[in-house]
Amino acid sequence: MKKFIIKIVPYVIVVFILLAVLGSYADGNTDDNYMHFAVKKPQNIILGDSRGSQGIVPAILKTKLSRDFDNFSLNIMESPYGPVYLKALKRKLDPETQNGIFILTVNPWSLSAGKNIKSVRDLPEEKSPLNDMYSYDSAPNYEYLLKHYRRSWFKIYTEREAVGRSNTFLHEDGWMEVSVNMHTDSVKIRTDNKIKFYKGLAQQVELSQERLRAFDEIISYLRNRGTVYVVRIPASEGLMTLENSKYSGFSTLLKDISHKQNVRFFDFSENPADFVYTDGNHMYKESSKFLTSRIADSIKAVNKNLK
Repeated sequence: MKKFIIKIVPYVIVVFILLAVLGSYADGNTDDNYMHFAVKKPQNIILGDSRGSQGIVPAILKTKLSRDFDNFSLNIMESPYGPVYLKALKRKLDPETQNGIFILTVNPWSLSAGKNIKSVRDLPEEKSPLNDMYSYDSAPNYEYLLKHYRRSWFKIYTEREAVGRSNTFLHEDGWMEVSVNMHTDSVKIRTDNKIKFYKGLAQQVELSQERLRAFDEIISYLRNRGTVYVVRIPASEGLMTLENSKYSGFSTLLKDISHKQNVRFFDFSENPADFVYTDGNHMYKESSKFLTSRIADSIKAVNKNLK
């Protein structure tokens, strides 16, 4: 046995070195989450699901508000508001933060849960990397790659950004830039499929008191470290009609929460036609820049220190 171990040690070392080299090429092409765990901890942060991930562009906020932002929005399955997201936020945010700006994007789905959920352990984000990651500022982040990268590590190298950006590219600042065919017929097919999906989802979920409680706790946690802004991002008119039908009074609910917490609420959901969407749910990147600019202007209008 001792001889066997001595013989395989060099091979093990070679494998470790090879993986270390391949992992060093991980970037925004690696997958849709990796870069969230491979940058320095931010003091200004954006939260939400995929609407926020694609809809808020930190580079625009930086230009308008003269500070760096990190978009820490993932998707509806991995970063809905809840205990897991709160735990992850505490690990992600720079502990020295004292005067941060925090933008919480929210929609009814990110505050809902399945009607059959009996325990927080049954929530889908329990399987999210947000629930088991400890390192949020390692580059390369081998913890993430070992736990959550399921493909061959050679793909990390062959599909790196230097070869060409993927259609879903996650920037270092957390913005998910999606490049798709925007021909009218293609957009209509994606939109019809998305509305069909949400019509089905609407039958399965309802507003969750657990999520509402966590949302409130997140606001309280961030208020002690800066200024919080709650933002409702619109979707296409068809999807907004569905949302407003199932969740009538949702904007009023957000307004009440914001008033109770003494934070500002910006509601852009009343004018969905002002924006272009890739699939009815997510904004096209040029509209995302326009929306982000309007959010920044809204923040500057109510924050005299940023004028």
